[in-house]
Amino acid sequence: MSCPGARVSWRLQITDQRAERRETDRVVALIRDSLVRSFPGCRWEGEDASAPLILIELHRFSSELQGNVWDAAAEWSVSVQGPNGQSLTEFRAEAEVSRPNYRGSNNELEAMRQAFDQVIRRTIAGLVNVSVPG
Repeated sequence: MSCPGARVSWRLQITDQRAERRETDRVVALIRDSLVRSFPGCRWEGEDASAPLILIELHRFSSELQGNVWDAAAEWSVSVQGPNGQSLTEFRAEAEVSRPNYRGSNNELEAMRQAFDQVIRRTIAGLVNVSVPG
């Protein structure tokens, strides 16, 4: 898959804005690694670089057992800024999944994996359509 906006160099910043910040480092690394793998031709620059910026603010990444069903949710906002800081696009990516509590399966993990996969696909789809001027 090509890089967002047909630009090779990008910066990526992910911040955890959840009320309960459990396993922040692990969740942020999961998001970062998934996006980097999804755009293998891109060069990911350091924060001080002048490349365009993809900023992800994590709002929800959780699961809860409700009776005999695991409800999982992943939600974040994505904003993309050009090299000069101008706003290029903003969107929300979210997914909610309910999974019965089957015996012999890690249903919480499976529900979270499904929600994460959906929200990552939505994020990638939004980034593919970014247009970077100049």
